[in-house]
Amino acid sequence: MKKAILILFAGWMCASGLLNAQIKIEADTTVNGWKKGGFLSVNFNQVSLTNWASGGESALSATALGSAFLKYRKNDVYFETTLDAGYGFITTKSQPLRKNEDKIELNTKYGKRAKGKFYYAAMLNFRSQFAPGFNFPDDSTIISRFMAPGFLSLALGMEYKPNEWFSAFLSPTTGRATFVMDQNLANAGQFGVTAAVIDPASGAIIRPGEKIRYEFGAYLRARLQKDIAKNISVVTNLQLFNNYTDPIAKQRANIDVNWETIILIKANKWLTTSLFTNLIYDNDVDIPVTRNVNGIDVDGVGPRTQFKQVLGVGLSFKF
Repeated sequence: MKKAILILFAGWMCASGLLNAQIKIEADTTVNGWKKGGFLSVNFNQVSLTNWASGGESALSATALGSAFLKYRKNDVYFETTLDAGYGFITTKSQPLRKNEDKIELNTKYGKRAKGKFYYAAMLNFRSQFAPGFNFPDDSTIISRFMAPGFLSLALGMEYKPNEWFSAFLSPTTGRATFVMDQNLANAGQFGVTAAVIDPASGAIIRPGEKIRYEFGAYLRARLQKDIAKNISVVTNLQLFNNYTDPIAKQRANIDVNWETIILIKANKWLTTSLFTNLIYDNDVDIPVTRNVNGIDVDGVGPRTQFKQVLGVGLSFKF
C-alpha cells in the first residue's frame, strides 16, 4: 500500500508539473483585500426502459456539487477558507430512494510569508456528511451519519504557493480527532474508535465504545483549482495523513488517502458536463469482502481502496 501511495502522489505531482509547463504561471500579483467565488453544479440522469429485451432497470438520479472560497491578503499575510459540499440520490424500480453522494468539507488556513513563495501556515480541516447512510439492501442498518464519522484536523507547517491556483501544505505536527457520535457505531468500533467491552456470557455492555479517537502525525494537502481552457475548469484536492502514534506499531507506516477531483466542461452559459472522482484509503475503515480460500468463498472485512466516480450533465453556475 505504501508503494501505491507513493506512485499515486508521484503521478499527482507529475500531472501538476505538466499543467504548470503547459500553462503560463502568472506572477503573484494578488491585490490586498478580500476575494470570493465558487461554483454550483446540479446534474440529472434518467433511464427509462419498457419491455426492454436485453434487460436493465429504469433509474433516476440527481447530484448537487458545490465549492466556495473566501480569501483575504494584506502584504505578506493571508487567510483562506474553502467549503466543498455535495449531495445526491438515486432511485430504481426495485430499490427505494437512497443517497449516492454525501460530503461536507471545510478548510481554513492562515499564513505569513517566510521567504519567496513559502509561508508559515496553520490549517484547520473538517470533514463529515449530511445524512445517515444505510447498508443496502438492508435499509434498516445505519452505517454512518453526520459526525459518525467526523474528522477534525489542526496542523502547523509550511505552505508553498507559487500562484493563485496551486498550493501545497506540509505539516509534521498535525493533531486529528475522529468522531463517531452514534453510540451503536462506537460500540462496534467503527472508523477506528475503541469498541465496547461486552460480557460474552450475557451480551451486556460492560464499557461503552469510545466516541472520539485522537491521532498525531504528519499531514500533506495539495490543491489545484484552475480554468485550464475557456470552458474547462478543474478542482483537485489530495490529502495524505500518517499517524505517528498508532498503538499498533506495524500500522504506523500506513498512510490515509483522500483524493477528490471535479472537472467541469461548459457547453454554454448554464449547461455543463461534470466528472467527479473520489479515491479513499483508510486503514481504520473495514470494508466487507469475500475471498476465495482453497476453493471456498469466505466472507470477511478489512481496509480496502475505495473509489467513486460520478459523470453527469446538468446546470452549473460559477461566481
